[in-house]
Amino acid sequence: MGYDIHITRRQEWYDDDGPEILLVEWLAYVEADSEMRLDGYAEAKLPSGSVLHTVDPSLAVWIAHPNHGKSDGMAWIWHSRGNIQSKNPDDKMLQKMWRISRALGAKVQGDECELYDRNGAVIREVDAAVTVRSSN
Repeated sequence: MGYDIHITRRQEWYDDDGPEILLVEWLAYVEADSEMRLDGYAEAKLPSGSVLHTVDPSLAVWIAHPNHGKSDGMAWIWHSRGNIQSKNPDDKMLQKMWRISRALGAKVQGDECELYDRNGAVIREVDAAVTVRSSN
């Protein structure tokens, strides 16, 4: 498991309706950003020693992340259901996601609908509406 952070144009990232970030927009952004590289796949070594390999044409990596390439550290980010997302991003990745969100006319929102600012800090906590949605 993990905790996903989303770049979204929707009211809430999980909404079925609302403005999407199109795959073509994401790919154009990655191509234009010299700090990003489109890989189309990701690999991670598991504790068992085996390698998890996933293929997704939208998978990109932030090559300017301070820990890029150290201890298998990769700052992966991809397009999913009209949003851009990253799993378990650190503060530096949250800051990069905020910059990406500005370029795409979107916001940075966590799984529990909290919003993040330019410093990677939460600016809106989870509210009662999210709690109601989670209990249904």
